[in-house]
Amino acid sequence: MNNRFRFPLQVAALSALALTGAISSVAQDSGFNLDIHANAHATAKDIGLPLYPGATPWKDGDNDSAANLGFGVNGFHFGLLAVSFSTTDSPARVLDYYRKPLSHYGEVLECDKGKPVGALTVTHSGLTCSGTKDGGITINGNGDSANDHELRAGTPLRYRVVGISELKDGKTKFGLVYLELPKDSDSRDSKD
Repeated sequence: MNNRFRFPLQVAALSALALTGAISSVAQDSGFNLDIHANAHATAKDIGLPLYPGATPWKDGDNDSAANLGFGVNGFHFGLLAVSFSTTDSPARVLDYYRKPLSHYGEVLECDKGKPVGALTVTHSGLTCSGTKDGGITINGNGDSANDHELRAGTPLRYRVVGISELKDGKTKFGLVYLELPKDSDSRDSKD
């Protein structure tokens, strides 16, 4: 899993302000509420998943191994928690380890390069291997899992991902992600 995420320009600009400490929270008597946070403090536990035994944080150059981003304006909320790790175990072993913990959030969907693996192509909650949603975020410039082998569980607006990629030095790099997307006016997605 690559930790490069693209956000709409407004979210990126406000997140940059939050990183510099220029904005943390604004509340006015008019009922307007703005909350922004961005930092490198996230753990597997924060995401709601266990840490793979023996895994170590994986850092890529200047990129931290973890991210915790949030943006909220009144009823609009976006949240992202991501952590990267590596292990000497195989990608298949890491995937097998996370199937049961992910099942606590619903059916587990397996995706490979943006396509479902096996008979399950969409969960009962509507979760698919695609991550795009009417102007929502894209990952690696795509709205799907085109660069990874993944497990996903949750709802289309609140889900967890375990993304796997094998490194050339014999290690397996994997990422744990919790993503909370803004609700559409038509959405009836419930919190998990």
